[in-house]
Amino acid sequence: MSKIFSSAAAALEGLLFDGMTICSGGFGLCGVPDRLIDAIVASGVKGLIVASNNAGIDGEGLGKLLRTHQIAKMISSYVGENKEFERQYLSGELEVEFCPQGTLAERMRAGGAGIPGFYTKTGVGTLVAEGKETKEFDGETYVLERGIRADLSIIKGWKADESGNLIFRKTARNFNQPAATASHHTVAEVEEIVPVGSLDPDAIHVPGIYIKRLVLGAPYDKRIEFRTVRQREVA
Repeated sequence: MSKIFSSAAAALEGLLFDGMTICSGGFGLCGVPDRLIDAIVASGVKGLIVASNNAGIDGEGLGKLLRTHQIAKMISSYVGENKEFERQYLSGELEVEFCPQGTLAERMRAGGAGIPGFYTKTGVGTLVAEGKETKEFDGETYVLERGIRADLSIIKGWKADESGNLIFRKTARNFNQPAATASHHTVAEVEEIVPVGSLDPDAIHVPGIYIKRLVLGAPYDKRIEFRTVRQREVA
């Protein structure tokens, strides 16, 4: 049975419901599953809990779902550069669970590995540790963090074969790799789909067994978070 779907909307059909938890890959505007996010916006599903490094910027990435008020809670490590995120949080419209970046990546990885929780020193003695169990190991205090197991993961890859074996390109590997394993259903959008056997087995970042559905998302526009320029000097 083919994993390849004709569109992002088709790839998500039957998987979306109100109040669900979604793991989303991406870092800033790099490696963001834009086609799948657009399809979720169009679906109108609401009350979402989304675990992702950040919520994009205003009107880009997960910022599109914030703009339509479809996200009820964000589990994130970085919340800057998004005025709508800030406004909704400060007004009480959006619940936010702050999570250190490395801890968030490990929570996704742990969820994918069947590990319900783990201890880390990161966040001990800060607001991050409030209400959480702590334990001493070798005289040091560690805080218990829960693994994340979502209803759906949406990720962005570079190349995939028809079986879903997938490769990321450079920085886009970031949160996409752990997010790919952290749910019951992972849907991937990629820039190119090639025949089985075209990819070097040693170069595969996510085995196809994790990818349930696949969609070709190209072509993509290159988004830039900050464009810094200087006046050209005239000789």
